[in-house]
Amino acid sequence: MYSVLDKDISSLNLSKKISEILKYNNINNINDLWIKNRKYLKDLGITDKEIKEITIKLELNGLDLNKRFNK
Repeated sequence: MYSVLDKDISSLNLSKKISEILKYNNINNINDLWIKNRKYLKDLGITDKEIKEITIKLELNGLDLNKRFNK
């Protein structure tokens, strides 16, 4: 079964800068991103505003950075 976690991060339609940072750090699918925490993303150089963008896009797919599925 193909889940949202298996999708490429490009399906989130994140900004080009965020996508480039994630790809550079071998975060290629939504699961790779979902298992990371806010501190890890900040350490990659992603700003609070950009983390908020990631959070919103994950929530639109029923996920959040706290590893919970939303219905």
